[in-house]
Amino acid sequence: MPKIGVIGVPGGWSSESLADTVAEMTGYRLLIHPAKICLNLSEKTAWHEDINLCELDALMIKKVGARYSPDLLDRLEILRFLYEKGIKIFSSPLNIMRVLDRLSCTVSLQANEIPMPPTTITEDVSAALRTVEAYGQAVFKPLYTSKARGMIVIKSGPVARKEIENFKQTNSILYIQKRINHRGKDLGVVFLGGEYLTTYARCNDKLSWNTTTRNGGKYEPYTPSEETVAVARKAQDLFGLDFTCVDVAETDEGPMVFEVSAFGGFRGIQTASGMDAARLYVEYVLKRLNL
Repeated sequence: MPKIGVIGVPGGWSSESLADTVAEMTGYRLLIHPAKICLNLSEKTAWHEDINLCELDALMIKKVGARYSPDLLDRLEILRFLYEKGIKIFSSPLNIMRVLDRLSCTVSLQANEIPMPPTTITEDVSAALRTVEAYGQAVFKPLYTSKARGMIVIKSGPVARKEIENFKQTNSILYIQKRINHRGKDLGVVFLGGEYLTTYARCNDKLSWNTTTRNGGKYEPYTPSEETVAVARKAQDLFGLDFTCVDVAETDEGPMVFEVSAFGGFRGIQTASGMDAARLYVEYVLKRLNL
């Protein structure tokens, strides 16, 4: 049976779940924290403790850190070296890099006419203030984040400039998105190998402006419209990820994409749909390895 390593965060539910599933299906378990990898470029080897990763049959990337940050791009570059040397990696590190940065993902989506909420990017506080006045309410988003961490809503009014200036103290690039009516829920539209798998909804608790489980949101089963699946499919097609979840809101103006996820949501799939996403993903990888 093949030796497949899982890149993830020890102790993290999804990382441990994937590593356990690989072990169950192959007899081999290796959960690799990317911070523990040592890349020797002169010898063209990469080690995790006493294991030469170049001798593995494949790697599956579940997480490259507990929190999103630009540092994760450097960890992905190390994995990209292994990929370039012929190690099979799911998903490709370069493809993950294209969605990890919110701005990079957005530029790709907008360049290909994927419907999104009105969005403005600037470094200028005055331009940002004019944007808030035009939008009425705007969500300011860090470029590297998940589960709405660091996001704030700024409303047009006398304190808007001060709120923008405070946000800019920790975010040099101002990513501003019009707050839209998402009917109290947004969707995770899931794809495996480019094929539609399922959809789950994240529903807010009526108190938080966002739907994340971190702020009281709940996963629920959901059947999306054909238009929603088609838009999500077109969005994920741009990035070539082996496993991904497209965040979509169904609005009065039609489906709108927020982002394409670098890693997908195992817990949302299991909670809402009862599917074992880890098992389905490992089965997919084994087929790609012709095993």
